[in-house]
Amino acid sequence: MKVSLSLFAAAVAVALVAGPALVTAPAVTKGKGDWTALFNGKDLDGWDTWLGKPYKGKEEVGLNKDPNKVYSVVQADGKPAIRISGEVFGALTSKQEYENYHLKLEFKWGEKKWPPREKDVRDSGLLYHCVGKHGAAGSYWMRSQECQIQEHDCGDYWSVAGAIVDVEGYRKDGKGDVIYKKGGDKFTVPSKGTGSRIVKSPDNEKPTGEWNTIELVTVGQTSVHIVNGKVVMVLTNSRQKVGDKEEPLTRGKIQLQSEGAEVFYRNIAIHSIEKIPAEYLK
Repeated sequence: MKVSLSLFAAAVAVALVAGPALVTAPAVTKGKGDWTALFNGKDLDGWDTWLGKPYKGKEEVGLNKDPNKVYSVVQADGKPAIRISGEVFGALTSKQEYENYHLKLEFKWGEKKWPPREKDVRDSGLLYHCVGKHGAAGSYWMRSQECQIQEHDCGDYWSVAGAIVDVEGYRKDGKGDVIYKKGGDKFTVPSKGTGSRIVKSPDNEKPTGEWNTIELVTVGQTSVHIVNGKVVMVLTNSRQKVGDKEEPLTRGKIQLQSEGAEVFYRNIAIHSIEKIPAEYLK
């Protein structure tokens, strides 16, 4: 059974919420052949599996080795979905690299949680511009930019294994994580004092147990994180340090994290674009 892409012809919600940061994503228009499904609804064709060191383990499980079926295709709410159990940290990794695109997917949390995060909020993540070796971060993930998928934190940014961005925002009392705010002060993340995280604004995540829609729009060194139709972050000057020099980071594989919690993904599709629509950047 093929995954239907008809949902990409539908408009994204257009209700605006007051305040400059509360930008609603514009409608997505589907033309013939515009969208390419990255999940065929039957198997994991087009993806590699990677698993790092199991909890209290000493060696990485490795590439395309999955004895505990951390990654599988199941039926969820009557439709095919990718199940990531979260039992071992790692990532489902696209075989192809991508550049200049609009990516859209749906996710829903499962019930199972695993040590060492069995008492923590459920966690996963959409990693993009993934480059270099598998397991660069803690034996689990490639160097990349992250659109966070975590309970109550969907749309946050994390630098993974040395990726760098600039963002407009502020810090409460000049301390702690940078919080995204259009027109705010300019920060480089990570840098001394800021840490590796940027907090999204606004919070537009649905309650645990419901399906959420995550979108990523990226062209050149700019990327936009969108949660359930609302722009929650705009990042610029995506780059990485290679030797003593910084180089643009604009292309790479896509990873979906396994990080201690059961999660389901479906309706994953990608669309090539040449320019980020102005509505996303307001």
